Amino acid sequence: MEAVLKNLSSTAELLAVAAQSDAVQQWDKQTLCRAFHWARYCEHVCNRFHNNPAMWRIMEKQLQLTNESLRAVFPGYTEVSFSDLSQCQHLLLVALLNNPDLPVSIMKILFDTTRPVNTQQSEYEDVAGLCSHIIQCKSACKVLSPLTDPSAVGADAEVQGVMLMERLAALLSRGSEACRPEHFLDSVLQGCEGEAGHFCLVIAAALLTTKNSASQTASQDFLLDWLLEKHSVLQHMCSALPTTLRTDLAKTHLRFRDAYCEVLKTCASDMEYSLSEGEWVQTCTKRTVSFQKLTEHFLALFEACPSLREDVEKELNALKISDGDFDVRGLSVWGDLLSALNK
Repeated sequence: MEAVLKNLSSTAELLAVAAQSDAVQQWDKQTLCRAFHWARYCEHVCNRFHNNPAMWRIMEKQLQLTNESLRAVFPGYTEVSFSDLSQCQHLLLVALLNNPDLPVSIMKILFDTTRPVNTQQSEYEDVAGLCSHIIQCKSACKVLSPLTDPSAVGADAEVQGVMLMERLAALLSRGSEACRPEHFLDSVLQGCEGEAGHFCLVIAAALLTTKNSASQTASQDFLLDWLLEKHSVLQHMCSALPTTLRTDLAKTHLRFRDAYCEVLKTCASDMEYSLSEGEWVQTCTKRTVSFQKLTEHFLALFEACPSLREDVEKELNALKISDGDFDVRGLSVWGDLLSALNK
């Protein structure tokens, strides 16, 4: 029994370290697997003694002593009870994901999608892909739930967007270390190489997450700042996202709206009139948007944000005048764009 009580205390200490210590910076895959092994051990102890009141009281007393010691070491420490430890693996995972010092290497292990996690009998002998498995389960719940409206971004992206916001909030809680969240987002972008479309859906989902606190607002503001500095990601979002998502983002975030409008004007300025096609086309080799699509983008933006139309049309007219103020098709992209917008 003495050994069981000692192990119980050690697991409570493990949860505190996972949540609040920078010691996790030194963790590797073996350490991570061992931590979840101890979490499973605690769950086993809880299942074994949950119907034994005498043993329950002994376990609770031991945890109270451990909680007092941990409270003295970790400011803001959240106490754990014996009943809490029945979900010890969940507590450990949440603690790690909310720890700003969790290294990217451990995040990559938890979110590994290259192989399925071993979930037989709730055993996570190899924890690689644990978070990806949870995302799949939560996504399935969203897809199958008759009470949930269909998500515009898709169930996977919606769940990942919420998790992204939670991770950013944890990182931003260390206000003096602003490079951490930026490095985290850069790492996520690098990890999504080849999956730009899905990555943009996750960013959109995160930016459209309902803001219920100041920390969530700060997380969205930081994500938007980061996005506006990543021109290629922003351009891809503006061209590839479904119209409803682009307009929802424009209505929710004025800075996204203005940046979206600038992207559209940049696309227009990059066009030249093709005599063979009888249409304005982009001069770059990789054409991202046609003139017709560009017009549709502007019209959808004006419909979502009516107050924007007058200012944009004034600017387009000024650009048309600078081109010579011609009303002949094919001489000024700005003149032809204004004509298309006012048909």
